[in-house]
Amino acid sequence: MNGIRFTLLIGGVVAVATFALADLADHVDPMVGTRNMGHTYPGATVPFGMVQLSPDTRRLDMYDADGAYVREAYRYCSGYQYDDDTIHGFSHTHFSGTGHSDLGDISLMPVSGPVQLESGEDNVSHFRHETEIAEPGYYRVELDDPGVLAEMTATTRVGLHRYTWDQNTEAHLVLDLTANIYDYEGKNVWTFVRVENDTLVTGYRQTTGWARTRTVYFAMAFDRPITSYDHKRLDQTPYTGFYRRFDQDNNFPEMAGREIRAHFDFDMKADEPLQVKVALSGVSTAGALRNLQAETPGWDFDHTRAEARTLWNRELKRVQVETLTDEDRDVFYTALYHTMLGPVVYEDVDGRYRGLDQNVHTSDGFTNHTIFSLWDTYRALHPLFTLLQPDRNRDMIHSMLAHFDQSVHPMLPIWSHYANENWCMIGYHSVSVIADALAKGLDGVDVRRALDACVTTSRVPYFDGVGEYMDLGYVPDEVSGSSVSITLELSYDAWCVAQLAALAGDDDLHERYMDRSRGFTHVFDGAIGFMRPRSRDGAWRPEFDTMATHGQGFIEGNAWTYSLFVPHDVEALTGLLGGPTELGDYLDALFEMELSDEHIAHTEDITRDGIIGNYVHGNEPGHHIAYLYNWSDRPWRTQSRVRAIMDAMYGRGVDGLCGNDDAGQMSAWYIFSALGFYPVCPGSTRYELGSPLVKHATLELADGATLVMRTENQSAENVYVQRVEIDGRPIDRRYIEHAELIDGGELVFYMGPDPANAH
Repeated sequence: MNGIRFTLLIGGVVAVATFALADLADHVDPMVGTRNMGHTYPGATVPFGMVQLSPDTRRLDMYDADGAYVREAYRYCSGYQYDDDTIHGFSHTHFSGTGHSDLGDISLMPVSGPVQLESGEDNVSHFRHETEIAEPGYYRVELDDPGVLAEMTATTRVGLHRYTWDQNTEAHLVLDLTANIYDYEGKNVWTFVRVENDTLVTGYRQTTGWARTRTVYFAMAFDRPITSYDHKRLDQTPYTGFYRRFDQDNNFPEMAGREIRAHFDFDMKADEPLQVKVALSGVSTAGALRNLQAETPGWDFDHTRAEARTLWNRELKRVQVETLTDEDRDVFYTALYHTMLGPVVYEDVDGRYRGLDQNVHTSDGFTNHTIFSLWDTYRALHPLFTLLQPDRNRDMIHSMLAHFDQSVHPMLPIWSHYANENWCMIGYHSVSVIADALAKGLDGVDVRRALDACVTTSRVPYFDGVGEYMDLGYVPDEVSGSSVSITLELSYDAWCVAQLAALAGDDDLHERYMDRSRGFTHVFDGAIGFMRPRSRDGAWRPEFDTMATHGQGFIEGNAWTYSLFVPHDVEALTGLLGGPTELGDYLDALFEMELSDEHIAHTEDITRDGIIGNYVHGNEPGHHIAYLYNWSDRPWRTQSRVRAIMDAMYGRGVDGLCGNDDAGQMSAWYIFSALGFYPVCPGSTRYELGSPLVKHATLELADGATLVMRTENQSAENVYVQRVEIDGRPIDRRYIEHAELIDGGELVFYMGPDPANAH
């Protein structure tokens, strides 16, 4: 083999280096990615928590008065933009790093003095970033206009607020059930509020949109009695006379309508806090109340905050690292934090949850999860869970199989959230998540049941060109504007099904899906050396721009990027391109070409900061590309490219991400790469070797195993790997196997300033 000599040592007893376990949450900055297109939120949540309690800094309609899409609204997928100076409310559900949103449920806002309910702009407050503190499980900010210190923390299903007015005042808490992230006329279907007594309010909200049928139930408790309350129904002429006091005879404790905004009033003195608990449920207000009582039986805000931080430290310590710089350490742990913001728990404390069929189910032997952004997360996030969070990944797979059982098609999830399938993006990548976990030995999932669900999903002919792919071996240009991307991803998904068939011992099915996985060969135009759209009759599209990202047969990428998407058969791809030398030339050209401003302007959600040449790290289709040098005649360039990407695309501060974090995928790429290896092909047992950024790491694996990763001669200049050892024995290959890691041991990288065996 040309290039680096790798060494693998198997067996033997390893002396594991130990660290004094610090408060690792102290190295996490939830503000990273909150400016521009990172689409992260700074608020309070716990690992995989159902509640994400965070400020919303602007509310924009998705469409203008003429029905045109408002592009500016796209910046608010998480509800928060760092460059804003106003807060509209604190809501309890948010996506992290996605390219769309449908949440922002159950918004609360403290108000001083006279309160208005007619407009969502009536109760907005200015704030200053110097008063903000964002930590894992805790957020605080000073609201200038009402003069209120707002603090919040969370459990899995409950958000806990603490509001402290700075003077004696007429104090109100506005409950805004009209508020949405991405709002438009008709998004709210119905809202209902019920004042149970002077300290408890329950209700629900139904919305349509990206999730077509979504209901969020809540139970809200106060640590002091309400003195009065009022509301307006904004979807028709507001009712009058609803100002009610509990000492009156004509109390009216129910509010119902499509657009409800209410306020609750309290006798407050300066520096005296008001605490509010809001529990969520997808099942019922009774379920929300049970969640409230189970997770927050008391009113100790600081204790709940400390428990949230303990939960974060427990998860963060699964990987303990020593880095070259303090910044590298902060970036690492912030990325690790972002990988655990989803998929989120989606069931009550009694295991009941709303399913895809809109019926109530009870989980049996697993915890139900939701928010599966699978086109993004199959690449590295779920493989990271396979390594570090196998129990949670098992729960997620069971959640996918439950989704399949409840699906009318039936199909596994594509992009699902809150008991809905939104059908976003292409391919059916649940099969990748399942194949990756089972290939790497995850137990507790019936292989035959999983295989049957994957095969059935792969045969739904009306989904995304699948019927044409089964008939022709590719998706024709006439069927979809993303025909080439779909063909390539269906090829990979078919390969994943083949791996499951092999695990199940079904040789016939394995052979058929391996044949189906070669569809990529039908869209490779050898005359130009790129993947290219072709029609049903086999003709290539006559006018074709390899640089364009729109209208050329691809989605969120161009021909340069997608022509490299054959992760399951890189050897065949290398042959199509002409061999290892030609692959290396292609990769060099990709990274080194000059991209025009015109092409950058049409690149999805990415600024020039997210691009190296024509390599776009801010979008997922290229995340494996730097590792493809391992199949070329210049494998050492994987190492220099990976280190360059980590240095350029990740950092501290609000600009620390070069594009959407995409539900943790961007961050998972960083975690793997900083540790020195990456799953180019989920569903296989291989990790391609790169160039580690950390000096030392200790990974807590399943069944008490510990993997120690360390480097010798690590520095900013020594980016090239000279050799690799596991437990002291050398191997002569550019990858390591999952089995060589999962039982623990010591993985050592020897680093140097020049490529090993470059000539």
